[in-house]
Amino acid sequence: MQPLLDRFIRYAKINTRSNEEITDRTPTTDNQWDLARLLETELNAMGMQEVYLNELCFLTATLPANIDHDVPVIGFLAHLDTSGDFNAENVQPQIIEDYDGRDILLKGKAEMVLSPDEFPELLLYQGQTLITTDGTTLLGADDKAGIAEIMEAMHYLISHPEIKHGKIRVAFTPDEETGMGITHFDVDGFGADFAYTMDGGQLGEIEYENFNACQATVIVQGRSVHPGSAKNVMKNAILIFHEFNAMLPPEQRPEYTEGREGFYHLVKTYEGSVESFKAKYIIRDHDPNKFNDRKDLMRACAGLINKKYGAGTIELKIVDQYRNMVEVIKPVMHIVDTAKEAMLAFGIEPINNPIRGGTDGAQLSYRGLPTPNLFNGGHNYHGPYEFVCLESMHKAVQVILKIIDLYTQK
Repeated sequence: MQPLLDRFIRYAKINTRSNEEITDRTPTTDNQWDLARLLETELNAMGMQEVYLNELCFLTATLPANIDHDVPVIGFLAHLDTSGDFNAENVQPQIIEDYDGRDILLKGKAEMVLSPDEFPELLLYQGQTLITTDGTTLLGADDKAGIAEIMEAMHYLISHPEIKHGKIRVAFTPDEETGMGITHFDVDGFGADFAYTMDGGQLGEIEYENFNACQATVIVQGRSVHPGSAKNVMKNAILIFHEFNAMLPPEQRPEYTEGREGFYHLVKTYEGSVESFKAKYIIRDHDPNKFNDRKDLMRACAGLINKKYGAGTIELKIVDQYRNMVEVIKPVMHIVDTAKEAMLAFGIEPINNPIRGGTDGAQLSYRGLPTPNLFNGGHNYHGPYEFVCLESMHKAVQVILKIIDLYTQK
């Protein structure tokens, strides 16, 4: 597993943090090019064909078939960027061999520990090798673990030409964390019959249900006057926003929901004043009807505020981001069943839980490329407590290879 570990560490140290505030260009950050160009070089060096890095930082490559009978063209994808939620500069991974089940000291920050008391899933990996942060950055296993696994699987097939397989396509894509990068992906040009994103978490995860998602921007226009003469004149935009926010059901916030329960999540407020205030929400639900109801409730709340304080007090902009892929996957469930079969071949128990988030596979599925999501071995994404299990990464490589083998045999 040493080459896989070395590969992952090499990728993790490159800062590829994306920026969801940038909407007019792809990629949203220039540093994503650094990883894309490294991967381009490595793909060419290992012998992949049709290696192409386009002007929007989408990197694709082909492993040609070495059999003469028709099998599906399978794609494997992972994203280049890491979340904008936490620092990704100067990532210093810690390697914990033969994990003993105790607290792990994150050495970059005094007295900070990764503890099974807070993260009991750590105990699943006693005796195995963990890669953690040093406490000052995220790790980037989301999704550099997926990138490393795909690269290692392709390298293995090229190094073992006696293994028969059909045509394989791989893609490494920018700006997954913004929810918008994959909208620029050339699905037709990719040319796969179906694909898998290696962007899940715990060993065994296979995901083909995700949230329906949208983003809502609330802009409040107040009226600022001298407080000494404010009676019946002033409209405090800050307080009006708080009034709007209080109309949304508090029990339907992320911290109170689980499973298939949706939520309203206030993710950011911008610098505001009495005169104006701006905030951003994300809205999520697995059920499409409930999802639409959530958007309607926000519109109704904005309408009530405008009725109370005057037309134009609140401007509400709702932008859909992605949809639940399950309806697209159902007609081609063989791609899920084959992935489960591949896992079971290595004694991995498949875990099928709805994603309480999104995946590039959701948008790809609705654009004609059914794409469920497979585990990459990581946990606690988007923050300093992120970690990944090396043995789980190795098993992800095995599952990729087994999926390819199963379709070759079928």
